[in-house]
Amino acid sequence: MASTVIQTHALTRSFGPRRGIVDVDLAVEPGQIFGFLGPNGAGKSTTIRILMGLYHASSGSARVLGLDPFADAVEVHRRTGYLPGELAVYPRLTGRQVLDRFASVRGLRGTRYRDQLVERFGAEVDRPTQTLSKGNKQKLGLVLAFMHRPELLVLDEPTSGLDPLLQLEFATLLQETTAAGRTVFLSSHDLDEVQRVVHRLAIIREGRIVVTDTVEGLRRHAPRTVELTFDHDVDASALDRVDAVQASAWTDPGHLRLTVAGPMAPVLRAIAPLDPVDLFARPADLDELFLGYYRSTDLQEA
Repeated sequence: MASTVIQTHALTRSFGPRRGIVDVDLAVEPGQIFGFLGPNGAGKSTTIRILMGLYHASSGSARVLGLDPFADAVEVHRRTGYLPGELAVYPRLTGRQVLDRFASVRGLRGTRYRDQLVERFGAEVDRPTQTLSKGNKQKLGLVLAFMHRPELLVLDEPTSGLDPLLQLEFATLLQETTAAGRTVFLSSHDLDEVQRVVHRLAIIREGRIVVTDTVEGLRRHAPRTVELTFDHDVDASALDRVDAVQASAWTDPGHLRLTVAGPMAPVLRAIAPLDPVDLFARPADLDELFLGYYRSTDLQEA
């Protein structure tokens, strides 16, 4: 296996006057669950289609499992499990017939693991796929992606249409996959899902990567919220002069909320003389981090 499972440099794809992706740099290491995060239309699926050899890049480079995904598409597909954002399968075939065809194409011997996945996800395999709901098609797609135990899973919005219990089952399957040394590239706009399962993530906005880090790394550098409660009148203007305090606001009488980006020690020293009766601090969650990066970019473009 290549030392880096997915590597892109300045990857760009344009669609005439329409924006695609611009200068996308990614590095996904073996055994990682790598989250690719952004709202619909941000460029996630375009990037994935280049990685799967379905689009040719306008410029820049991409390597998947050490291979050129366009020139070596057959070998990349053999070693990869891919679930597209919109799964298209033979409409008149049953789910079981679809699974059998894909197993035959892949030269898959034995159906034990495949059948275990069908049972785990409650996939409907005895009806024509054209009659299946979005959720049931998604279950079938997950079985198709995982059943040959590929080195790399490329999953575009994989839990779309799944109920919460199956989302938890999916998270368990991801952990099993990486415990076996395999790698997952997971595209999603579901912040809660990404926060639970990924090791590293990249956030893409309007075709450009705005940050790449671990969830914990993002939190360490993200503003924290500190809420203070007072039972007396107080002049808190000194807090605004502390470098680490980005903003302060009275949410209601006796309650002050601070946004802190930096070390807490000088903030605590400034708070102590004000004699609060209560103090509560919490880190930003991924939802706030995500929105924060988007807001900051908007402000830079304004």
